[in-house]
Amino acid sequence: MTLKYLFDRIVAFFGLIVFSPVLCVVALLIRIKMPGGPVLFTQQRVGRHGRLFTIYKFRTMVVGHGGSSVSVAGESRITPLGATLRKYKIDELPELWNVLIGDMSFVGPRPDVPGYADALTGDDREVLLLRPGITGPASLKYRNEEELLAAVEDPQRYNDEVIFPDKVRLNRYYLHHYSFWSDIKIIFATVTGRKMRYAEEEI
Repeated sequence: MTLKYLFDRIVAFFGLIVFSPVLCVVALLIRIKMPGGPVLFTQQRVGRHGRLFTIYKFRTMVVGHGGSSVSVAGESRITPLGATLRKYKIDELPELWNVLIGDMSFVGPRPDVPGYADALTGDDREVLLLRPGITGPASLKYRNEEELLAAVEDPQRYNDEVIFPDKVRLNRYYLHHYSFWSDIKIIFATVTGRKMRYAEEEI
């Protein structure tokens, strides 16, 4: 995966340069519209081989909300500006830094908090061989995850029993069927919002 590694570093470097005006504007808007808290949201996530790293995202929630790790569309803890940033995935732009320093890749499993990673057993732990990604097949399939969770009676249970196991399945498939070309198609589908065929299903 040397090509993947080089692609990640080079594109992340130029991405930070190209998007630097956007990063500055968003940071300023958060300061103005969401005072009393940091611009960036940081959290410990589980990376490759189970190593913990700090993920960087733009803050989209009120400070000290103390809520669940599962986000649901329309929650009061998500600010109006935060909802817009999340809708267009702008909150994830700071993760370009995580890609540049090698904690993450552009394509791979979304990095979980320790509790979910610790719950992986048997062959499912194979996903920890992968570097976490900004996007991936599971992210594409569940691009409307927050809206999906908002429509069920028990979002946490539905996530734990339905969505999370399905994400693990897709991420294991990605591990065993990796190709650089598939990464390019996944990135293209993420940027354009188009569907693509993957693992014999449309995501």
